[in-house]
Amino acid sequence: MAIATFTSTSHAGASRGSSKGFMHRAFSSLVTARERQARRYVNGYLLSLDDATLAAYGYDRAELERQGSATSAF
Repeated sequence: MAIATFTSTSHAGASRGSSKGFMHRAFSSLVTARERQARRYVNGYLLSLDDATLAAYGYDRAELERQGSATSAF
């Protein structure tokens, strides 16, 4: 009576490597989206300030408007 064991390391390694790559890309996409969301939120607040205050802090209203803003409905 003989027992045969087959081990394929190429398949296991490939799936482990691709899942790591997928998770890395998914996490990076999530972080990038949240950074954009935060930037829009901050720009919305900065645009509520007057021009003199923006200039004192080193911001330009036209540049902030180009970058966009998010306003909350709540």
